[in-house]
Order: sequence, then C-alpha cells, then structure tokens
Amino acid sequence: MSPVRELCEVLERRRVGAYQALTLVAPRIAEHARPGQFVHVLAGRDRSFPLRRPFSIHRVERWGGSGGPPGWSPGASGAGLGAVEIVFDVVGAGTLALSRLRPHDVVDVLGPLGRPFTPPEAPTGCLLVGGGYGTAPLFFLATELRTRRCRVDFVVGAASAARLLDPAEAGRLGHSLTVTTDDGSAGRRGLVTDPLPDLLARTGAGQLYACGPMPMLAAVSRVAAAAGVPCQVAVEEQMACGTGICFSCVLPLGPEEPTRMARSCLEGPVFDGTAIAWAELEPSR
Repeated sequence: MSPVRELCEVLERRRVGAYQALTLVAPRIAEHARPGQFVHVLAGRDRSFPLRRPFSIHRVERWGGSGGPPGWSPGASGAGLGAVEIVFDVVGAGTLALSRLRPHDVVDVLGPLGRPFTPPEAPTGCLLVGGGYGTAPLFFLATELRTRRCRVDFVVGAASAARLLDPAEAGRLGHSLTVTTDDGSAGRRGLVTDPLPDLLARTGAGQLYACGPMPMLAAVSRVAAAAGVPCQVAVEEQMACGTGICFSCVLPLGPEEPTRMARSCLEGPVFDGTAIAWAELEPSR
C-alpha cells in the first residue's frame, strides 16, 4: 500500500519515563501499519518546521465498527477507527513542539512508511533487543509475534535506568526480560550485547530482532552472525523526505565490492543485519 497523508487528532500525550508518547487518531495509517515501519510527522502547522520528523510506530490500536476509544469523541479527524502511538525524546525545537501538543490538536502525518520486520514463517523463539527509546518498535513487533505463537524474549538496555523505555511492559510482553545499563543503575552493568550469546544458547531463539543506536546494531548483528541466528535490524537514520527522493538516509550494503548505497526509508528501515557494511560506518560514527 502507498503511504497516505492524514491530519491526525491527538488522542493522548503522556510521559514514559524520560520520554514522551504521542497517540494519534489515524484510521488509514493504523489499518495498514506493520511492525518496523515508521511515520513522518510535521512538528507544526506553520513554516517554523518545514521538514517532517521520522518516528517508529510504537503501538497500534484498531477498533471495530464506527466507534473509537473510551472517552473520545470525533473532532477534526472524523470517526476514529484506529490510532498509532510514537515515542520520542525531546532533543530539539521540533520534538519540543510535539511534547506540547494536547488532546484534539491536529498533526500532519505521512505513513506507514518503510520496510517492516518479516515475521518467522512458523512459530519459533524470537529474541528482541532494544537500546534506549529505540526499543519502541519492538513492542508492536512483540504483540504480533505473540499472535503467531512465537516465544518472545526481551533484552533492553540504556545508559541508565531513567533512559530505559518501559521495561515493565517489555516484561509483560516477553517470556523473559533481561535489562542492562551502562552505569549499573538497573539490571546488570554493561552493554545490551553482553548477555546475548548466553541468551541465544539458552532460549534456542531462531530469530533475532533489534532496534537502537547504530553501534549497538552493528554489535548485535555480529553476535547473531557468530551464533548462526538470522538477525533483522531497524536502523535509526535521519530522513528528510521519507520517500526516497533526497538520498539523505543512505547506508552501505555489502559484503560485495563495491558496496551499494541503499535508502533507509525505502529499502529499510529494517535490514538483514548481515547485509549492512558496518565497517564502512564505524570510522564516521
């Protein structure tokens, strides 16, 4: 399906630890969204923010009939048949503007965009690895995997306990939850990749999914490759247009020489972890 543009009414804005979660009434986007895809959001309705911001889809709600969520009444968006939720950190003027939105404000959204995660063809164990608020799309993925009768084990990490994204919800969705923090303020001290070899062996996972900072994804991909486990990663790249026109989000794909540049917004954001030429990215990061 081609992405659609929707003027989405804000259903709710809430804090999730150090981050902000924004729920938008988006019937057409919600209907077709799949885990790993993203939406492109205009931070304001004036010319102060000319570029859209990409956000992974954290959660999707779909309601039957012509109703909507409890306590919600149709406004600018019309009848509510579905909603999407995004999670973000306030790091600049655009995300600051989004953090100030209130229910019934209207946001211009394009989506769903990008290549989603590919679920296993048959039920199998799946290890989901997330770093910081990059963990956001893995919650949507975990919900789908559970409906496919896959075992889900979560590994979430961050610099500190405050920077973890909703570990309680990850624990609810997963058969098990492993938490790591750089400073040891929650879970085990160290990197999110540290427990992976043991977890892959202990759970017998047949598929690994990851989302987070690029250095983390490179390390996760290498661990998975060493264990012989297929790995899909959702990359975090800046995307000015989100539709493949501007070429601002290209990544090198290998291992063939010369490497081929791929647009993350079209061929990604989900890639096979072995397909990315990580060595070409590391010197510049």
